[in-house]
Parts: sequence; structure tokens; C-alpha cells
Amino acid sequence: MRTIEIYDTTLRDGSQGEGVNFSLEDKLAVAVRLDQAGVDYIEGGYPLSNPKDAQFFKRASDIKFQHAKLCAFGMTRRRGVEANQDPGMKSLLESNTPIITIVGKTSAFHVETVLGVSLDENLEMIGDTVNYLTSESRDVFYDAEHFFDGWKLDADYSTQTLKAAIRGGATRLILCDTNGGTLPTEIASIVTEVRKSIDVPLGIHCHNDCDVAVANTLSAINAGCIQIQGTINGIGERCGNADIISVVANLALKLPDFSVLTNGHGTESGVKHLTELSRFVYETANMSYRPGQPFVGASAFAHKGGMHVHAIAKSTKSYEHISPELVGNSRRVLVSELSGRSNIAAMVSRPDVKNDRLLLDKVLQEVCRLENEGWQFEAADASFDLLVDRCAGTYHPQFEKVNYNVDVESSDTIEGTVRTEATVKVAVGNTVRHEVAEGDGPVNALDAALRKALASIFPHLHTMHLLDYKVRVINAQEGTAARVRVSIQSTDGDRVWGTVGVSENVIEASWLALADSFHFFLTADSEVRCSGALPHPSVKS
Repeated sequence: MRTIEIYDTTLRDGSQGEGVNFSLEDKLAVAVRLDQAGVDYIEGGYPLSNPKDAQFFKRASDIKFQHAKLCAFGMTRRRGVEANQDPGMKSLLESNTPIITIVGKTSAFHVETVLGVSLDENLEMIGDTVNYLTSESRDVFYDAEHFFDGWKLDADYSTQTLKAAIRGGATRLILCDTNGGTLPTEIASIVTEVRKSIDVPLGIHCHNDCDVAVANTLSAINAGCIQIQGTINGIGERCGNADIISVVANLALKLPDFSVLTNGHGTESGVKHLTELSRFVYETANMSYRPGQPFVGASAFAHKGGMHVHAIAKSTKSYEHISPELVGNSRRVLVSELSGRSNIAAMVSRPDVKNDRLLLDKVLQEVCRLENEGWQFEAADASFDLLVDRCAGTYHPQFEKVNYNVDVESSDTIEGTVRTEATVKVAVGNTVRHEVAEGDGPVNALDAALRKALASIFPHLHTMHLLDYKVRVINAQEGTAARVRVSIQSTDGDRVWGTVGVSENVIEASWLALADSFHFFLTADSEVRCSGALPHPSVKS
């Protein structure tokens, strides 16, 4: 079994992606989490490029990493400057990391056109830089920038740059597909050729401009590379880098000859936390998850088509290439107009519904009707549960709407002043509550007024709050008269649930989604919370 080294560059190359920005505390937190995951090398940044990266290495020196080794990233010495006089070399040594990664020009085109030096001088810059840093007791990895493009242009010169790094004492040579334009078959062929004349261990660093960075990385590993470089979730410059999540999952679960993320505990211990690691980095970087991301995305094991759901009910292997639990993910069944009875049966938890074919058909028919009008239940599990109760005749709301009114007043007296007020009248049992509240907008005001009306009867309501609110235009061709879909996500600290509302009026759509969220929360427990409440669905009349 070959152990493959995982070199993470999320904090350096990943941070160069559009919309990605890590604070100093973010970078420290991500580094700790990568170490816990079993990553072998963590590239912290380029200390000469900005004060944040320089400060990162100072702070990180106080962290006792359990497994990972920290790496500082930099470039070869400047032309015409001795390595020991170059400020870049000084900053790299001051980072006090055991490993320094040096990037050098490996393509003759880039040497002469971009760097503007002779081919021979570039070789000297590579050799001098690596030699100086190794003489200062640093382990040096050499990143051969634009290696594959350079090889295709002039293979002999690209090989010379690698040998210059070897003479300087580099212990790893990382072949970089910097433009991301090389295909897997080319990667495998070139790596195989390089290994015939180079005996220093090789690594691979791929960008994703042709959407094959993961495939290229796996091809390079199969051809003999022992180290992969990439980022969590594939974030990075332009189209991003090879996604370490996917590479690791494939190596661990698809290719039994390789061992990754062991951290002294065996492969499985690292891989089963991949979903958690992926989402941690998304959250830290303040980025949205990619639902369709392989292995760890919310949709990676989500089933929507009726035929698919019917099959996985018999055997999950029918439409899943691995068990989602292996990577810390979970299976989801979705309902839509494409669903069959199997989807509905898989979604409901009540035994009386699961075994009632007529009721399942009734629910499915209602789902199809509503989705044709613009409703969508994939992210509205709570609204779906309430829909099932309505179809089953067991829906007994804890409150009923009498009416509501929303006033929005804009004043020119104070520029930018907009006042929103909502009045809500609801019936709870034999009691009618009529309350008014102001808010930052109509939905906020409705939420506040409804809470005032119900708070004294349902004192536990304060534990519930809204997490997210989204509006989507359904039939945009109708212009301002278009129907809209409002999706709301709520939580009580333990659970998270989604609700949906659809109407030509955005306030009415918001009320429908908001009311569903309150209904679900108030009727979710098995006991009626107060004597004045209407019967809970589980209480027979």
C-alpha cells in the first residue's frame, strides 16, 4: 500500500479565488482543523506578500500541530541578487517553518517572456535559492510552475529546471499544471517520462480550468507521484484547484492500493470527516455550499426521481456508488412533480401514512398540483409534513389566522426613513388575539406581531427564530404581477426546518411560509404545550 502525502494550499492558493477572503483568525482555525483531519502539509501563505501572512506564521508557531507540518511559500531569488541578500529568502526563513516551498519558472516561454531572464540564469536562480535554504536547515519542496506546458514546448529545458532544484537539495518536485489545460492522458504520459530521469519523489499540483483537476491528480498518482497538492472544496484562482475532498475520497474508497489522511489512526478516521471539513471551510470563508459537490454536497446522495427512490428502498447500492456515511454525509429523498409513491413513503415518518397507498397517492397528487403552481418542497420539509397532515385529515393548527394587515410608510422628512407596521389577528382555541408590531420590513413586522399574539400562550416560542429568507420569481414574464416563491429556514437551536409559500403577492407568500414555520414548531412535540391550544395532530378528537 502506497501512502500518498496530502499537501493543502487552501490558505494560500485557495485564498486567491474570487470572493475568498480569510481573516488571520480564520486561517489559524482552518490550519488546526486540517491538522485534525490528518493533512500532512499545510501551506500557510507567502510571508513577503502581506502582513497577514507574516503574522500567521508568528501565531502558528505557538500551535502544537499533532501531525501536519507547516510550509511557507515563496519564489526563487531575484535576478542579480545573491540568495542570502534577497528579502524574500529572509522572510521565508523568519517564518520558522520546517518546510519551505519554492515556486520557479519551468517553461522556457515564461522564463524569457514573463520573467525576462536568460534560460541559464533561471537555472542558477532555482539552484541558488534551493541550495541556500537547505543550507539553513530547511526542507525544500520545489513547485515547477507551468511544468506540463513547458514540457510540451521544450521537455529538455523543463527537465533541466528540475535537476537544478535537485542539485540544490530539494526533497520533493511538484509538477504543476498551472494553466489547467492539460488532460489526464497527457498528465499520465508526461509523469511517466519524467520518472525515467528523475529519482526524487514527485508531487502533482493541478488547476481546474478544463474541469479535470481531480482526474489529472489521480492520473498523476497512478503514474507514480506520491504527493497531491490542492485545496478544500477546490477553491482557488480562476476555476480553482484540484479538490482535496474528492481526491482523498477517491484514493481512500476507490483505489485500495493507496493510504491517505491516516494521522496515525488509519484511513477511515480521516475520510469519515470529509463532509464536516468541507462545510467548515465553506462557513469559515463565508461561502455558499455547492449542493452538487461530489461526496460531500447536500445533493450528493439526494434522490428525486420516483424510479430511483423505489430502487434504493430495496437496495441503496442501486443508485449510490458508496454509503454516504463513509464520508460523513447522509441520504436524502426529495419530493417534487417527478416523484413517485416511493418518494412520499420515504419522506413520511408516520407508519399509518407509509402503509396507506391511497393516502400516498393523494399526497403525491397534491404535490404535483402545487409544484405546477410554483411550490417546491425539496428544501421545505416542514411544509411537506404539514401537507401530509392536511391530506390525511389530521391537521389541527395550534392557531388560525383571522386577518393581517401590513402598512409601509415612507417619509421625505428624514431621508431613507421607511416605517413598517403589521397588525395580526389570530384565534387560539376560543381566544382571539389582536396585536401590532413594527419591523425592519413587512416580514419582520409580521413575525414580531405574530410572536406578540402567541407568546403568552406558547411561552417556549422564544426558542424559535428564522435563519434564512429567500424570494424567487417563478413566472418572470409576468413582470411585477409574477408569482413569487418565498422559502424560510427556521431553527429552535436543536432542529432546522424549511417552509415555503407561493402567491402573486410577496407578503402573502411570506405569510404562508412564516405561518407554516410557526405551525410546524408548535405542533412538532408530542404533547400539547398549554390548555388553551387547539388539539395537536396526535390527539384524537
